[in-house]
Amino acid sequence: MRALRIAALPMAAAVLSACTASAVVARPPAGSSKPPAATASPPASASIPQALLSEARPIGTGPRFTLAATGPVAGSCESALGPRFGVHVEVFAANRVLLLPAGIGLRGPSAELDGAIVKARCYGALVTLDPTGLVLVRPGSRLTLADLFRAWGQPLSGQRLTSFGGSQVTVYVDGRRWNTAPASVPLTRHAEIVLEVGPHVPPHSSYAFPAGS
Repeated sequence: MRALRIAALPMAAAVLSACTASAVVARPPAGSSKPPAATASPPASASIPQALLSEARPIGTGPRFTLAATGPVAGSCESALGPRFGVHVEVFAANRVLLLPAGIGLRGPSAELDGAIVKARCYGALVTLDPTGLVLVRPGSRLTLADLFRAWGQPLSGQRLTSFGGSQVTVYVDGRRWNTAPASVPLTRHAEIVLEVGPHVPPHSSYAFPAGS
């Protein structure tokens, strides 16, 4: 009953809470290796509540939104992924979705299947294997958003969110406003973290995490 923030514009998909089986272009649930797909049903707007449609945001395009992982590995880089717990991170800038890329926190060469990384040379204390916003964290690690953005290779401060600056960065954790520095948010098990710069986007309070995370 959760988990997809659907886009209101053509060819765009992002995460939106919705419990509908109507036709939408949407990202698969976290943990899935399948790419976004469209089902052949009536138009999404015909059966999706207006309140949910009002929350839809398109995925941003262009160099400011397409940011590869270029930072260092957090913690030791181990040959096996090992046990992990999940944290979900959503980023919104200029009223668009900014996807976390696959490949944060690991070292290649890597192998991919349908846009998801299925094998890498080694894995750090936090990694992303697909662009759904699911961050997999090694148990026992005491990591924060600062560690995630450092491993991504992108800046994060109260006035800067990746390539977007000059406006206040707002953060929500499990639907509640975080009132201290964005970088200080801890990456705790099953946290739903939303970062925004620009127009307000109603934050999710939870996420459908894959079994075992």
